[in-house]
Amino acid sequence: MSSIEEASDDSDELYEHFKIEVDPGQALLRIDKFLMDRIPDISRSRLQAAAKAEALLVNDKPVKSNYKVKPSDVIQLLLPFQKRELELISEDLPLDIVYEDDSLILLNKQAGLVVHPGHGNYTGTLVNGLIHHFENLPNTGDASRPGLVHRLDKLTTGLMVVAKTDLAMTSLAKQFSDRTTDRTYYALVWGDLEEGGRIIGHIGRSLKNRKVMQVFEDGEYGKPAITHYEVLERMAYVTLVKCKLETGRTHQIRCHFKHIGHPLFSDPEYGGDRILKGTTFTKYKQFVHNCFTILPRQALHAKSLGFTHPVTQERMNFDSQLPADLDEVINKWRGYIGSRRD
Repeated sequence: MSSIEEASDDSDELYEHFKIEVDPGQALLRIDKFLMDRIPDISRSRLQAAAKAEALLVNDKPVKSNYKVKPSDVIQLLLPFQKRELELISEDLPLDIVYEDDSLILLNKQAGLVVHPGHGNYTGTLVNGLIHHFENLPNTGDASRPGLVHRLDKLTTGLMVVAKTDLAMTSLAKQFSDRTTDRTYYALVWGDLEEGGRIIGHIGRSLKNRKVMQVFEDGEYGKPAITHYEVLERMAYVTLVKCKLETGRTHQIRCHFKHIGHPLFSDPEYGGDRILKGTTFTKYKQFVHNCFTILPRQALHAKSLGFTHPVTQERMNFDSQLPADLDEVINKWRGYIGSRRD
């Protein structure tokens, strides 16, 4: 029988995963016909796009849509959810496009920009801007998220890739699901981290506050999550780190660093918007509050992104500059620590 699993990265709730084990008595039959008889409302064209993007596998190997299933075959399929009705409003919003071709768009998201419409944010989102600038973006099945294969938090800045075709949508979704993309983030965290390492802990919705995530060490709740980090610069009371995600859970970096006692600087939801380290001197407190004013959000930036192009199969790697507010705060900390040591 088939089973639908939740997406395993930050494309959560955008895609459905099917795993079907063929009955021992099954006669030879084309896989597209086999699946169309078993998955509601699926079309041959969607299956063909999945096969072309190598998102249709039999016994862990990609197959074409004309493959004939055999008894006891194990079929795996990644598909966008079916389309839901929602009217989107096109808005002429400024988008920082880093790269574009016929298949995809790479952009640098600014702070404060919600990625897609949802409760309380039906206009002014990245998607509202995308549909104004680009026609016929592929649908993820949720009409509020055309072209999206991953997301960033509202107050997180940095690189995002958006699909322009069904093939790109399926291919990129599979890469995020298979964890073959390369993503690095820069974060400024509270405290003096002595060395790099990794943070491991299941992440799920907090049992006390559903707006934030929580680490569950026993693994009985939430999804497995692993964050690798490297120390880039120590500034006594804060540390600049580079993070690489092995998984991509909601709020993963923010949640993981709070869990180890080093929440992101100025993070309002995870306790980083309070003075957690340093002195009791009034001058120091004023300095930190000035930094909070400059950067009234979590100090997190999606700095680089790498993936395989859906058509050319070329490996593409992109890097970005730190946003002005985060860069200014880092430089202020450098100056403060430099003057303190003199």
